[in-house]
Amino acid sequence: MAKNLVIVESPAKAKTIEKILGKDFEVKSCFGHIRDLEKDDMGIDISNNFKPKYTIPDDKEKVVKELKKLAKDTDEVWLATDEDREGEAISWHLCEVLGLDPEVTKRIVFHEITKPAIEKAVQQPRLLNMNLVNAQQARRILDRIVGFELSPVLWRKMSMSNSLSAGRVQSVAVRLIVEREREINTFSAVSSFKVEAFFTAKDIQGKNITFKAEGPTRFKTAEDAEKFLEQCIGAAYTVRDIQVKPGKKSPAAPFTTSTLQQEASRKLGYSVSKTMLLAQKLYESGKITYMRTDSVNLSDTAIADIQKAIHTNYGERYHQHRKFKNKNESAQEAHEAIRPTYMENASVDDSDTKKLYELIWKRTIASQMSDAELEKTIAKITISTNKEDLTASGEVLKFDGFLKVYMEGRDDEDVNDEEEEDDGSLPPLQVKQQLDLKEMKATERFTRPAPRYTEASLVKKLEELGIGRPSTYAPTITTVQKRGYVEKRDKEGVKRDFRILSLKADKITKQTESENTGAEKSKLFPTDLGIIVTDFLNQYFSSVMDYGFTAKIEEEFDEVAHGKKIWNKMLNEFYTPFHKDVENTLENAERVKGERQLGIDAETGKPIVARMGRYGPMIQIGKAEDEEKPKFAKLKATQSIETITLAEAMELFRLPRNLGKFEGEDVVVNIGRFGPYAAHDKKFYSLKKEMDPYTVELDEIAPLIVEKRAAKDERTIKIFEKEKIQILKGPYGPYIKQGLRNYKIPKEKIDTAADITLEEAKAIIEDVKANPPKKKAPPRKKKAE
Repeated sequence: MAKNLVIVESPAKAKTIEKILGKDFEVKSCFGHIRDLEKDDMGIDISNNFKPKYTIPDDKEKVVKELKKLAKDTDEVWLATDEDREGEAISWHLCEVLGLDPEVTKRIVFHEITKPAIEKAVQQPRLLNMNLVNAQQARRILDRIVGFELSPVLWRKMSMSNSLSAGRVQSVAVRLIVEREREINTFSAVSSFKVEAFFTAKDIQGKNITFKAEGPTRFKTAEDAEKFLEQCIGAAYTVRDIQVKPGKKSPAAPFTTSTLQQEASRKLGYSVSKTMLLAQKLYESGKITYMRTDSVNLSDTAIADIQKAIHTNYGERYHQHRKFKNKNESAQEAHEAIRPTYMENASVDDSDTKKLYELIWKRTIASQMSDAELEKTIAKITISTNKEDLTASGEVLKFDGFLKVYMEGRDDEDVNDEEEEDDGSLPPLQVKQQLDLKEMKATERFTRPAPRYTEASLVKKLEELGIGRPSTYAPTITTVQKRGYVEKRDKEGVKRDFRILSLKADKITKQTESENTGAEKSKLFPTDLGIIVTDFLNQYFSSVMDYGFTAKIEEEFDEVAHGKKIWNKMLNEFYTPFHKDVENTLENAERVKGERQLGIDAETGKPIVARMGRYGPMIQIGKAEDEEKPKFAKLKATQSIETITLAEAMELFRLPRNLGKFEGEDVVVNIGRFGPYAAHDKKFYSLKKEMDPYTVELDEIAPLIVEKRAAKDERTIKIFEKEKIQILKGPYGPYIKQGLRNYKIPKEKIDTAADITLEEAKAIIEDVKANPPKKKAPPRKKKAE
């Protein structure tokens, strides 16, 4: 038995640290949280100063038992959980469960898993910081209160389902997405005409090249644009003025949690949760510093290491010492930005984490590199016939500096029409030089609404508003999608005509062209359920949904962490008015129907409404109390209760569609609980993703039926038709299926699955029902609110 027991959160981290510390230390993992609030009665004694009631989950009993034994048999226990508030809370829970005295138990922290950092931490241990523990405890308790008290309100007042939930940060995040969607839905595009003139002039080699100059203004109407072009007929174009301005670009700060999530999304297409999973892997293997931080600071050692890497790889001219300051004054949890632990390693061998590591390396090294030096030329060109100026601009990179390594990406909302095309270089021009006009165009352009959020731009917005902290972004975005309030999907563009007026050889021509507009990829869309829940919470719990209030709560957690505020006093200030709102809403609020009246059915005179049903948004013709049952149709995935028109709603009642006969039996397509399907010969076949049940034809469905039937035959070992029991082949071996449920076949019968009798199959089913398999322990719990 080693003299020292070190407890960390992750088994991967444990292996790495044990190699560094040597034989006198045994490093074990507690696999994340070992205690959580009880489920019963919220797990909080509100009347007793919000005293939490903790329990050890079943899947952690074995881990705790082993740690207790090891702690009892060792000379000294060291707590080395992560250095943020949640890590501090886990260390406190370990003290409580293992019977360790927090007044003497050694607590060590480090933000990189390297030999110097670990050895330094062991030489300079500290004690548990109860302010950090209480800040985390306050967050956990407050979020439990909000979830446990708000969710039943939703169940009582909304008729959709009992799986509804609300959360302090998740509900505000959904509100942002809902408000953006409504901005887009109410947006009305306005057109204007942008004038661009194309000239020819000789470059330094004497070759004629074409360059562009922009008009003096945008014209509101085609008539105004045409009038301007008419004024330019027969004009001479002269360079009136040339200005050459030096400029520079500076690199971005090294990564914080949120900027890493944003940039990995823009450059690598990673979801926020994937980025954090890969970053965790890099940290635990000692490749990068701690990945949950809102600090842009770099240590002096790191800066010296980066300087050496720049001198070696690019030369002394490319180095520029920089100190970045945090915008967020509370940024203190990890004390340093995310960076590689050793800058000489420009890459890693692991294929999963390679791209993310290289992104971190480039961002880090670029942050200490020289500015890029530019030269911007702006030429003013006079039109002789109306004395207006055209403006041509070009940019030349004189010294690449940090751009040699890295350029920060941008989100859709940060790019405007003027910046869509990069400035090219201009040919050498001189004042009073006459220019030859090749063509002048006035092109119709349309204003655009604010783009929908991506996961990354939502993180950016939450951070700007002060909502949440580094550990909360990924689980918040995952939760709102799992709850069915938000979905990430693509949107196809629509064709739109635009007009072009052209002046060429003193003649004006007009033409109409079309463009694809509004296409979006991997954007966050609110579902109808998300919209209805948001509206309800906005109406009755305005403070919880208020951005400023939510940010203020985060600041109060920070005050608790700094010892400036007592945690249960802070909770009481929140709970008293909140609980009154809950009681008032339960007593006085009307049930939410989530309905929108669309009109009256011309055939029956019955009302047509779009509403939420048990299985999602739908259209209903008629009322439940009518003698004749109402008709129902499910909305398409791209349709919404808020925006569907009466015509679009009636189109949905074209289903079911009979496509004709195949092998002597009718083929009928429809949409069911699990999506679009084709029914044939009393069997059902799910349609492929690209198949639209409203337009698909028999010649497309017939091969699908044959293909799926063959695949099913290959999987089928045996069928007991009357009892609807099947023995099937699966990817992990044979299994029994009855209805929608699957049952594992005992090991001793796997090789003879084809010989299983009906009685044996029934016995296996009953045995599994009576002794359900124990759920596997979930993977280490990620940082959450």
